[in-house]
Amino acid sequence: MSLNLEKQLLFYGSYHHNPANVAIHIVCVPLILMTAILLGTNTPPLIPVPEAFVVKNLGPNFGTIAAFLYTTLYVLMEPVAGGILAPLLIGGTALANHLSVTYGATAVYWAIGLHVFSWIAQFVGHGLFEGRAPALLDNLVQALFLAPFFVWMEVLFFLGYRPELKARLDKAIEVEVRKFNESKDGGKAGNGAARGSTQELK
Repeated sequence: MSLNLEKQLLFYGSYHHNPANVAIHIVCVPLILMTAILLGTNTPPLIPVPEAFVVKNLGPNFGTIAAFLYTTLYVLMEPVAGGILAPLLIGGTALANHLSVTYGATAVYWAIGLHVFSWIAQFVGHGLFEGRAPALLDNLVQALFLAPFFVWMEVLFFLGYRPELKARLDKAIEVEVRKFNESKDGGKAGNGAARGSTQELK
C-alpha cells in the first residue's frame, strides 16, 4: 500500500462523499479503532521488554503495538496531521489499557457492544445515504488502515487545514463518484435492455 496521502484520501473519499455518511464515520470510526485496541490490550505481552523500559498502561500487548504501528504510518503519510493525532491515539491506547486492567470483562463487553454498533451504523450509512458498498469490500487492509486517518483529515479540513489539498480532493472525488454513478446507471440500463430482449424472444 502506497503512503501517498492524496492518492489514499482519493481512494477512501470516493466511497465517502455523502455528508451524512461522513458524519457517521467521524463518530463511528474512532469508536471502532479504540474498541479494537481495547480488545487487543487483553493479550499477553508480545515482545519481551525489560521492566525498566515498560511505560505504565502501554505494555507491549497487541493493542499497544497496533496503536504505535498506526501512529507511525500516519506520521509518515502526513507529518503534521499525523503528529497532532499521535498523542491522541497513544493517550487513548493508554486509557484502553487502564480500562482493561481496572474493569476487566465489563470493559470488554462494552467494547464489543460499541464495536458492533459502530459497524452496523456505518453499513447503514453506506446503504441509506451513500448508495455504495463500503471501501473495505474492495480493499480490506487499505480501508481499515485509512479510515481513522480519513476522518481525522476531514476534521482538520473542516478547521481550515490545507485548503488547497481539500479543493483538489473534492474535485477528484466528484469525478470518481460520477464515474461510479455512470457505471451503475449503465449497468441498470444494460440489464433493462437484456430483460426487454428476453421478453421479445418469448
